[in-house]
Amino acid sequence: QPIVIGENAATLSASANLYAQGLWVGAIRPPTVAAGSARLRVTLSAAHTQDDVERLVWSLNNLDKIPASH
Repeated sequence: QPIVIGENAATLSASANLYAQGLWVGAIRPPTVAAGSARLRVTLSAAHTQDDVERLVWSLNNLDKIPASH
């Protein structure tokens, strides 16, 4: 599932923030996608639990509140 963020730097920051929380969500940027449409790529599988999904949703909703660790 794509989550379009737009700017490359913001997308990379969001991906790094999620990774620091133990969530691997790839940042997809130009030239793979059009300029200005950088996005996170969320990939779910049957191995993910309801708790995993809820943790991801919480983390996505709180990206602006938790600084990324680099």
